[in-house]
Amino acid sequence: MLRARRLFRALRSCSSAPCPRPRPSARLSVRDALGSLGTSGERVKVQEFPIKYKERHPLEYLRQYPHLRCRTNILGSILRVRSEATAAIHSFFKDSGFVHIHTPIITSNDCEGAGELFQVEPSSKINLPEKNFFDVPAFLTVSGQLHLEVMSGAFTQVFTFGPTFRAENSQSRRHLAEFYMVEAEISFIESLQDLMQVMEELFKATTMMVLSNCPEDVELCHKFIAPGHKDRLEHMLKNNFLIISYTEAIEILKKASQNFTFTPEWGADLQTEHEKYLVKHCGNIPVFVINYPLALKPFYMRDNEDGPQHTVAAVDLLVPGIGELFGGSLREERHHVLEQRLARSGLTEAYQWYLDLRRFGSVPHGGFGMGFERYLQCILGIDNIKDVVPFPRFTHSCLL
Repeated sequence: MLRARRLFRALRSCSSAPCPRPRPSARLSVRDALGSLGTSGERVKVQEFPIKYKERHPLEYLRQYPHLRCRTNILGSILRVRSEATAAIHSFFKDSGFVHIHTPIITSNDCEGAGELFQVEPSSKINLPEKNFFDVPAFLTVSGQLHLEVMSGAFTQVFTFGPTFRAENSQSRRHLAEFYMVEAEISFIESLQDLMQVMEELFKATTMMVLSNCPEDVELCHKFIAPGHKDRLEHMLKNNFLIISYTEAIEILKKASQNFTFTPEWGADLQTEHEKYLVKHCGNIPVFVINYPLALKPFYMRDNEDGPQHTVAAVDLLVPGIGELFGGSLREERHHVLEQRLARSGLTEAYQWYLDLRRFGSVPHGGFGMGFERYLQCILGIDNIKDVVPFPRFTHSCLL
């Protein structure tokens, strides 16, 4: 019996959970990289590694090494914030009752003028130029909005969060060829005020969660990249966002003492220089600009039917240092009005399916999109959009 008890005790000991092993560090520092072994077993020499351990390299320099820059403290912090912000956005929408939709990357529509397109063709197209793989021209998506509108008729509140592509020949600090968009569509929403409330709540809730969950990473960016940005960010979070009309914005710009490269005129689109001035004029508080001229906006934005100036229920959110961060509108749910808009644009045949969404039953609805990389620039104070994405894609550059 004694031997049996001892055997039982031994077996129980063997089957118990093993001692927890120490978790490997989630961070790989430049010091770790310099201490690693080469292919032949020798240690990597410090002078051979392009990123010096005790030297604070400019972000422009690090951009040359997309395969190595993630090992630096600053890029590590930026990418951890990116990860946390992604989780915070999903959490906000889930808690608010939204359904996550995976909209397609390859599409046959261009969201009517949302940007220059990348056309998708198989490599064999070179030998068979007269055939389309999908039987119609296909493109990398510039927006998931139209697909979300389809789904909003079934799920009421929907969102998507994924890559979008624009073939713009620009190397500016604000543009990428591949970037991420957060987009949402909401049924039974009848005013821009309701839409703007969701946009403001998304910005503030996401930012507060990021500040709460990775304060050290945010602090590192504010300390070494954007001194003073912490106070500017707190100023944005504690104040209600302002609202002005497009017409009021043009009047403010016309009275400005600043000389603009592009002269502000009613009926012309706001340029980045105008957007940044308007935010400064409003005390560096994010500002919603609403009711844009109908001629400036796509066919799906709701006509305000407001007389000679003729505007649509569109809204842009402008933020300090960046300019436009969000863009949205009420959608034109009236079948006869939408049909006339499409006919004037020569798009009726291409968007029959879109008319069907109204023909077979529709409700007032609206939606918005937020550029995720611009959001990260805004909260961290990063000047160049290429520094908040792991592997930036832009004209003449596709490293890795």
